[in-house]
Parts: sequence; C-alpha cells; structure tokens
Amino acid sequence: MKVRKRQSSTLIAGGLAAMLLTACSSTGSESRMIVGMSDDIIATDPASGYDPGSWLLFNNVFQSLLSFPPGASTPVPEAAEECKFSDGSKTYTCTLRDGLKFSNGNSLTSADVKYSFDRTIRINDPAGPAPLLSTISSISTPDNKTVVFRLKVPDATFPSKIASGGGSIVDRQVYPEDSLLEDGKAVGSGPYKLNSIDKGEAVFSVYSGYHGTAEVKNSGVTLELFRGDQQALQSALEKGDVDIAYRGLSAKAIAALDTSSTAEKGGIEVVQGNSAEVQHMVFNVDDPVVGKLAVRKAIAYLVDRYSLVSEVYQSTAEPLYSVIPVGITGHGTSFFDTYGDSPKPKQAKAVLRDAGIADKVKLTLWSTPSRYGPATDDELHTIADQLNQSGLFDARMKSVAFDEYEKGIAEGKFGIYVKGWVPDYPDPDNFTQPFFGEGNVLSNNYDNEEIVDRIIPRTSSMTDRASTRQEYMKLQDIVAQQLPILPLWQGKQYAVAHENVRGLQNCLDTSTVFRFWELSTAY
Repeated sequence: MKVRKRQSSTLIAGGLAAMLLTACSSTGSESRMIVGMSDDIIATDPASGYDPGSWLLFNNVFQSLLSFPPGASTPVPEAAEECKFSDGSKTYTCTLRDGLKFSNGNSLTSADVKYSFDRTIRINDPAGPAPLLSTISSISTPDNKTVVFRLKVPDATFPSKIASGGGSIVDRQVYPEDSLLEDGKAVGSGPYKLNSIDKGEAVFSVYSGYHGTAEVKNSGVTLELFRGDQQALQSALEKGDVDIAYRGLSAKAIAALDTSSTAEKGGIEVVQGNSAEVQHMVFNVDDPVVGKLAVRKAIAYLVDRYSLVSEVYQSTAEPLYSVIPVGITGHGTSFFDTYGDSPKPKQAKAVLRDAGIADKVKLTLWSTPSRYGPATDDELHTIADQLNQSGLFDARMKSVAFDEYEKGIAEGKFGIYVKGWVPDYPDPDNFTQPFFGEGNVLSNNYDNEEIVDRIIPRTSSMTDRASTRQEYMKLQDIVAQQLPILPLWQGKQYAVAHENVRGLQNCLDTSTVFRFWELSTAY
C-alpha cells in the first residue's frame, strides 16, 4: 500500500503546531480506537489542567454549555439548549437540555454549572483555567435549567471561553468545593467515560447516557501515552500497535514516514489539517540593547521566515506576518507590509546608522527546547546566523531548561526569547489580550495605552466578531511599528494514521478540539 499525504478540505485555516494522531486496528465502524501521543495528561480535574493532554481528556469526558463544531470558530449549544446575551453583552443566560446526567447517574442541573465555574475561580489553581473566567462577576440559577452569568465588563468572547475545556461541568456531589479531586478519576456528562488512567495509558468507553451534539462512531478509545518518546511513538505506528499518532512526532519523523518503505507497506497516511498555534520572537523593551527600537527594526528586516520553516521545521509550519494567524478574524499583513518577506540588509543597516549605532550589535537569543520542542534550539541558532550574515550583529543562541528560562524572563534578564501560543479558543481576542493586555503573559514590559485602554475594551464588547476586523488591524499596525514581538511562524496540524482510519479531518482544526467521537475504521 502507498503512503499518501492527504489535506483536509473541510477545515478553516489556522494554526496550533504540528499535531499527530493515532487510532486502532479493529473492524467496522464500532471499533475501539487506539490513539498514541507523546504528551502527558497533567490533570483529570478541569479546575487544574491547562495543557493539551488534559484538555483532550476534558473535551471528551466533560460537557460544556457550548462547543465548537468541526471546522467552526463560532460555538453552538452543547449541554445548553440555548444561550444568549443581554444588557449590552454583560449578561449571558443559558437554558440546559432536558435529561442531562453525569456518568455516575446523578442529574446535571444549573446548580452543577454554577458550582463548576465558582469552584474553578475559587481554587484558582496556578495550572488551571481560572484566568479565562476573570470577567464573571456573579452566577445565579433561577431554576434547575437556567444559568445566568453577570459579567464585570462587556465580554463578547465569553461564549468561546466557556466552550473550551475551561468551561467543563463537574458533578457538585463528587468534586470538592475548595480543593482538587486527587483520585485520578473523572466524572462528566460528555460522550466518553474515563475508565482508567496511569502514566502509560488512559482508557475511555462510550457513555450511553450522553445527551448532546456529538455522534459517536466507535466503541471506545485507548490513549497510549509515550511521555516524550517520539521514536517509540513512531515505531508503534509503523508496527500497527497504534493506528493514529497524535501530538509528538517531529517534523523530521513526519517527513521520514512520508518516504518510509515500512510506512508504505503498512498503508500509513499523513493527514494535514489546520492549526492556530503560533510562535513569536519576544523583545524585552526595557533591555539595554533590544530596548532600542532601531535594533528591533533591524532584526525584523533580517529574519528569513521561509528559510526558517523549510530548514528547521521541514515545511510543517508557515511564515507568519501577523499577530493574528490565518483563519482567525482580524488576520492581516502588517509585518509583511512594513518589513517585507525576505532579508533587507540595506534597510537594516540604514535604520541602525540613523540611530547612531555603528558597531556590531551583540545579542543573546534565549531558547528552551523542553517546552517548545528540540527544534527551538535549531530555530534560534538559525536566526542568530541570519543576523550575523548581515555583518551588523554578533548574535548567539543560548538554551536553558524551562524553569530557568521562565525565571530569567520574569526577572528581566533576557532581551530576546521565544514564546509559543496554542489558543484557548479561536477568536482574535485570544491572540491579543494575553500578549498586550494588562498583566500580559510575555513579561516584556510593553504597554500601549491605545491597545490596553481602547482597542481591547472596544473589541471585547462587539458581539459581531466579524465587525472587529478594523480594530484588530489597527492593533497590529501599532505592534508592527513598535515591535514588542516579531511573529515567526504558524503551525500546521498533522495526523499520521493507517489508511483505514476515518474521521481525522474533523479532528484537526483551529478550535484545538480532538474529537474522539469522529474516529472510526473502515475495511
């Protein structure tokens, strides 16, 4: 059988980094699927987990009031029958479906919904999604089916936030009010039940009492956890021990599988979908070197994104010239328009000389492969070489463990570093407010009054998200001129699977939801 590369035709454009998926070799549409990934599942309690592995579990075991259909960026009712805004986007009211029950048989009511949100906010776990719910002022339950959220400020993105893993509904009779459930169990009302989990494997069965929008096409899913061992994951796929490899195969591994004779005999396909994962170079604007705008502009003129994605990432990513990625409302070309798409050493030299900088600029580019993958070191080394080739810079890459990396950033010791971002929900707010809003996650000392005090509040109140485009274009023009960050690339999403696997095209989109229920096998 032949190895084929297949591109999903039903997905909107976007970017969450090279993701890979795996399912099993049983027979028929009711087969049990086996999915392999190299990520861990950090948490089984939705008040804690904020990582890809944990949210994969949450999205399949728990219900949220709303959910994202395949290929869509606008959420629709899930546990809710209907949700709507009132009071100028400051009140959000949801009515629940009839007959909702948790997998332990307990009824799911509005009291459980209120309890779930209140609990996440109260626990405020450092590794949890409480920040997503920061605009909630109070929650009331007029009856067993109605939930009313009153918000501190107009927040048109609230439906998208609660459609994510951060909106998971838990059983108030099972989950402690002020602490995490530590027994490794998960009681939800989603299409699957968690039967067991350990460091190497999580086993899920179909929940027959589920009431929602998902149509389950298999008899259950076993998730094999390879804990960072990319070679073991690739080997398991080639041997047929897993049918889908999801999250964890390197760009080189994907390219190798595309040409491998072993893969060809096994009938393995590389399926490409869309992702909203992005990576930016971040500049500490208080740094004595890159705090100078001329230095940042010279770097922007010299970085060659095309070489970067082709040489380092084997074309599993695309050059990015926008704060907001392709496929998300507000995507623009501000950085392309300002600095172009190829190195411009003459412009870089001119901007430095105009600022009175005549000597080579000494720089250290900081990297951490333990968080963003081993290719990150190669990426920063490549960028350093690009800068040095101009004769204007004396740049080097330095790699440290993630703990040291985060500490150095927090203490302002690093002038240039990278930050990757996988969105919580597919809305332009999630690519801007965390980076440029109050208390931004970049820790680069950048603050712009027009963005913080006007653009972000205005866009947050606009329920017609398409109408926000002009405001987000203005934001990106400001960022392109002031350069607190430089967008580098937008990822693609991949599933590598045996060719009898069906449904992967509905699992690889910018919502970042990997839908177990879409997977099946055919012979």
